[in-house]
Order: sequence, then structure tokens, then C-alpha cells
Amino acid sequence: MYNNGSIADVETDDIESEVGESIYSRPLLIKRSNITSQIAIVGANVCSVESLDYEIPENDLVNEDLRLRRKIQVFQYVLLKWVFALIIGLSTGLVGIFSNIAVENIAGFKLLLTREFMQKHEYYKAFIVYAGCNLGLAASAAALCAFIAPSAAGSGIPEVKAYLNGVDAYSILAPSTLFVKIFGSICGVAAGFVVGKEGPMVHTGSCIASLLGQGGSRKYGLTWRWLRYFKNDRDRRDLITCGAAAGVAAAFRAPVGGVLFALEEAASWWRSALLWRTFFTTAVVAIVLRGFIEFCSSGNCGLFGEGGLIMYDISAAKVVYSAPDILAVILLGVIGGLLGSLYNYLVDKVLRTYSIINERGAAVKIVLVITISLLTSICSYGLPWLAKCIPCPDQVSTSCPNTDVSGNYKSFQCPPGHYNDLASLFLNTNDDAIRNLLSTNTAKEFHISSLLIFFGAVYFLGIITYGIAIPSGLFIPVILAGSCYGRLIGRLFEPVSKLDVGLFSLLGAASFLGGTMRMTVSLCVILLELTNDLLVLPLVMLVLLISKTMGDMFNKGVYDQIVKLKGLPYMEAHPEHYMKNLVARDVVTGPLITFCGVEKVGNIVLALRCTGHNGFPVVDEPPFSDAPELCGLVLRSHLLVLLKGKIFSRDRVLARNKILHKIVELDFAKGKGLKVEDLDIKEEEMDMYVDLHPIANTSPYAVVETMSLAKAAILFRELGLRHMFVIPKSQGRPPVVGILTRHDFMPEHILGLYPHIRYRK
Repeated sequence: MYNNGSIADVETDDIESEVGESIYSRPLLIKRSNITSQIAIVGANVCSVESLDYEIPENDLVNEDLRLRRKIQVFQYVLLKWVFALIIGLSTGLVGIFSNIAVENIAGFKLLLTREFMQKHEYYKAFIVYAGCNLGLAASAAALCAFIAPSAAGSGIPEVKAYLNGVDAYSILAPSTLFVKIFGSICGVAAGFVVGKEGPMVHTGSCIASLLGQGGSRKYGLTWRWLRYFKNDRDRRDLITCGAAAGVAAAFRAPVGGVLFALEEAASWWRSALLWRTFFTTAVVAIVLRGFIEFCSSGNCGLFGEGGLIMYDISAAKVVYSAPDILAVILLGVIGGLLGSLYNYLVDKVLRTYSIINERGAAVKIVLVITISLLTSICSYGLPWLAKCIPCPDQVSTSCPNTDVSGNYKSFQCPPGHYNDLASLFLNTNDDAIRNLLSTNTAKEFHISSLLIFFGAVYFLGIITYGIAIPSGLFIPVILAGSCYGRLIGRLFEPVSKLDVGLFSLLGAASFLGGTMRMTVSLCVILLELTNDLLVLPLVMLVLLISKTMGDMFNKGVYDQIVKLKGLPYMEAHPEHYMKNLVARDVVTGPLITFCGVEKVGNIVLALRCTGHNGFPVVDEPPFSDAPELCGLVLRSHLLVLLKGKIFSRDRVLARNKILHKIVELDFAKGKGLKVEDLDIKEEEMDMYVDLHPIANTSPYAVVETMSLAKAAILFRELGLRHMFVIPKSQGRPPVVGILTRHDFMPEHILGLYPHIRYRK
């Protein structure tokens, strides 16, 4: 479900004061001595959208676990990473094959049934059968999304981007989401919607990786000893990055493009070891696809996968271009940027409207899906009646008129020896329609008027379809519309151009992709792997650069807009310009709750009950230090594990060895599901003490209070942090000024503090 991105939906470790001061008051250090009275009047700004703990803490328990880890355990950990990458590649490849075969056969049966009635001239019955099949499939997809996994609706790429950025949005990678994503996508694409299964495949691969990265489950008895190494957010993030790349590879048969997509668009954090595992995962996907394509080439699997790993083969066209061709390519880039920015703007408006409609319940969601399905069926079946019947060309490589469920030259209502060019586009699967538009040596196949009608319909239907309660990708609608107006430009430049109209279709698709997605390198490689023609590389690069530049002049990429619209606190790669005019201490809010190295149990329990903080500074004071000094950061989940173990003492003393013997590092991972309500602390135990030193991260990331906010934001994002300490510049002050979290870098928070800074130069 979409919302308007209210900052109330964003996790924060800052708390509001309700005693007459603004929420954005200067930070105040709350001492242990008066923590009870202070917390009683303090409320927590809590939200369901959490951040992820990508950082592995450096504390006594973790260091002890690493010290005791043997070489065989290190080998097991490394080996398991590669085994998981192999499993992700195999599973995603098999899901991709299953989805393609299912869509081709379901849609093929529907089109064959429709054609049988058309041949009998029973046109009304043909429409009823066609629209009825579409409605049934659409309602099935909508019911799956509405009742089982609402988070499976849409593309899923924005949610995966947000997760890899550090946002743990609820249920986006759950098993129910995976189930609905697979079967809902099959039903939605087979129902004739102007959507694709490519975006959902990215989400599917990420869900598969997430299941493997859970580190086992005590609930279902999956507690294999080796899996304990993966009970952390960092390793799970790396696996999900591999899953996202595998999804692209399975959807487009583009293994290298999948790696580059994960690097350019999905992941916010990258390293060389992750590059190797991602590349290995996509290579496995490519091998699996190739093997099944060979198996299905005899026709046993429907119409899936002809042409090997190439979806749209244009290698037959000669790539020879001159100055007029370059001008046409530049024009395509400009048109793609303008149409792409307009597309993003309209999608944003439609999504905001649908968010209001979808809030009224599951029944309303299904009714909306059925309405869009009926409109799509009317357009797909009705608009071909506007086209004139065209005599079949003399020399064609395929039969004309076509008698199969796919391919060019569909007869529709035309007499023998004629075909309907609009029916060849509308009454096909989306993949086959793109294949027809990219077909080479067929310059006169489609009338200019037919291309205009099809482009207008696809552009409009693509906008109103995205956002309804079905799994739906944006790649295919964009490629459809782009290849259509690319072929149209090719027809207009035909007297002066040497390029085949099929190549113009490819360049049009590239321009529209660049204008909407705002990607360059990954899209370029994906398109080259799709079409098997390296000779068009310079033209594709040029058109992508121009269209992206034009689009960036008006708005952001479509996935960035959707992330913002969903209210996910996404950290941008480039800070806002006004952040350079602020320093870290300017956005720190308070009051700040700290714990002593040896803290009273009652103070900790009260802080956990009354706040939503996920991290607390630990400050040592005399007699444990000569002066107040920052000891480290302790996480909420770790505090709960420690309190659950009840390793308390009546005196305020250090108890490091006692804690190390009773709690191991693995208990921290198991304690993530603990809540304050699960604690059973007796009244007499509230006055006892607990040593926090063994579980405190003694090397938290910290910045000086005078660092520019823009620089701090870059560090926060690139290091994948959840907490960042702000420390004072001068001596004689408390050792920590405050904690910066994801919320503090959000524009809504900063502009709430300083409304006029946006306009300051």
C-alpha cells in the first residue's frame, strides 16, 4: 500500500519531549540518577519501518567468538556463501523457466480459443471468451495480492532497493510474498495486462535469497549448525544482492546485465568479493536457462525460449549509419527523455490516486483490477478493428497470414491473403509484440497510423495499470512503447536513413528506458545481451546518455519516485545541496538517554519500555574511569538478551567473565525477536546491577559535531550504518552530543527544523 511518505513512518532513535519544548530542542544528556523522572515524561517516536544492523559490533563476546573459531569453521562459512549463491542461481533460473512456460501456455490457450471463434466469424463470442479469460486471470492475481501478500503488488524493485539501502520494510521478502509474486505475476502477464514479469523476477530472486539468508529457523526445526554464521543482516544483504542480480539474469537472459543492474541500480554498498559471488550466481542462472531452452526447443514446453539466450534477435540487420542516422538517434534520445519524464510524472499521480482507493479494503482492490482488465481487453480487441487489412508481402520468412498463437501477420477479421497489423501487436503476448516491433527486414509491415494507435494505447495502459493489486513490472511496458515510437521514427526517416526500422525500434526502447529508469551501463548491456548485436553499441550508448540527461532535467527515475511515495526512508547517493550549509549537531535532537558501564536493571527496563530506541550510548564514570568517557554503543536487542539471562549482581562491579561464560555471540542473533514484554524481571531484581561492557560495541562510528551534514550523510550511507555518534569538539562537555540515525538525514526532518534553508544559497 502506498502512502505519502510521512516522516512519522520513519524509524528514529530520537525521542520527543512533551513538557513544553519542541521535538527539535537541543540535545540533553539524561543522567542515570534522574532517568526515572525524565523518562516518565518522554515519549518515543516509534515506527514499523526499521533500519538494518549491517555493522558487526566489536565487543567482548564477538571478539571471543572470533578468537575461538577454528579454521574448519572459517572454511565452512566461506563455502556456505558459495553454496548459497549456487542455490540462488539454480532456484531463480528454475522459477524464471516456470514463469515463462506458464505464461506462454496460458496466454497461448486463450489466444487459440479466441482465434477459433474469430475464424467462425463469431466475433462477439470471441470477445467474451477473450475478456472472460483475462478477467479470471486478473481476479486470481488480485485475490492473491489482496488476501495473502499485499506487499507483492507492483514491481518489487523499489522495495529491494530500499532493503539494500538499509530499510527493513515489513514482509517485503516474506515466503508469502515470494509465493504471490510468482503465481500472481504469471496470472497478471497472461491476463493481457500491459505489464512484465521482469521486475517481479528481481523481487522473486531477492525473496529466494532472503529465505536462505535467515540463518535457520527454530520454529520449523531448521537449526543446522552451519547456518548460525548467517544470523546477521550483513550476510543476508549480500545474498539478497545476488538474488536481485539473478532475477534480472533470469528475466532477460542477461547474466552480465544482471550483475551491472545490481551494482548500478539496486545495491547501495559494494565490494569485490560480492562482485565475484554475484557474477557466479548469474552465470548459474544462464546455464540453467540454456539447458532448459535446449530441452524445450522441440516444442514440448510451449513457445518458450526460442533463440537461446536471445529474446529479440536483430543481428540480421546491417548496422551502417551516417550523419542523418546520428541526428535521428539524437532525436530519439530527446523524445525518450521527454516522454520518460512525463511517464514518471503521470505514474506518480496515478499511484497517489490508487493509494487512496486501495485503502478501502481487499474487495475494492479486486474491483479496480477487474476494471483495468476489462478496459485493457476492450482496447486489445477493439482497436484492431480500426486498422485496414493489408495484403501479405510476397517474400516473408514466416507464414502470412499467421495461423499460430504468436508471430507477425495475424489475420484477425481479414480475408485470406491479408493481415491486420494492429492485431499482430495487441493479440499477442507482450514479449511477442516486442519481437514483432524489433523484427528486421519488415519495413512496411506496420502502418504509421497503426503505430500511433498502438503507442498511445500502450503508453496510457502502462500508466494506469501500474499500482493496481497485481505483481507488475515496468520494463516491458516501457520497451513496448519505446520500440513502437522508435519504429515510427524509423519510418519517418526512411528516405534518408540506412538503418533498419528494427534497429530504430531497439533504439527507441533504449531511449524510453533511459528516460524512465535513468540507468545507463546496465541497460546498455541488457539490451545488447537481449539482441545479440554488438554493432549497435555506440548508438545505444548515445541514446541512453541523451535520454537520461533530458529526463534528469525534469524529475527523478521512476523507481526513486516510488520509493519516496511509499514513505521508505531511502538514503540518496548524493546529499541535498542545503546539507552543505549545516553541521552534524544542527540536526541532533534530544533528550539523549545514556547508560553507565555498570547500570541498574530498573533504569534499563524503564528505558526500553518508554522509548523506541535501538541503540544507547554507554558512558563510563568514576570509579570505572577518571572522567566521563564514551565506552561504546549497546543495541536494544543485545540488552534484551542480557536481561533475559539475568546475569545480575547486587553490587556495582564488573562481571565480564561471568557474562562471557553464560552468553555466547549466537544468542545475540537469536535475541532479535525478543520484546520487553518477554522479560520476567522481579521487583527485587530492579535494584540490581548489570555490566554492559561485554556487549557494548567499543568502536562505534563517530563524527565531530562540526562536520558538514552532507559529508556525514555520505559516510552514513556508504558504510551502511544504523547509528552514528556525534561527539563534541571541545573538552569539558559530555562525551557524546547525540546519535544520528537515518531519520536525521531525511529532507522532511531537516526542512522541519529549518524551513527556509532550502532557498539559502
